[in-house]
Amino acid sequence: MILNGIVWVIIAAFGLVLIDVTDKWTRKAIQWMDVADKWIRKFVEDSLEWIIEKNLNIFSAFLFVILFGVLSQLGILPKLIS
Repeated sequence: MILNGIVWVIIAAFGLVLIDVTDKWTRKAIQWMDVADKWIRKFVEDSLEWIIEKNLNIFSAFLFVILFGVLSQLGILPKLIS
């Protein structure tokens, strides 16, 4: 019985260390996702402004068809509609 308790204390100690390490990794991953999200948003915004400035309506329509196709393939678009 005592041995069982000691084993569980050891397992809990390793679990806490593992949770701490993965928490640091998660924080770093979220920071990188934030940087990538800001870069992508800036790129898309600049691209759409350029399209509007050059009056490229056909090009923008083609891009939106591709964008909506990708979103529907990933299953995001039906979730947004419903």
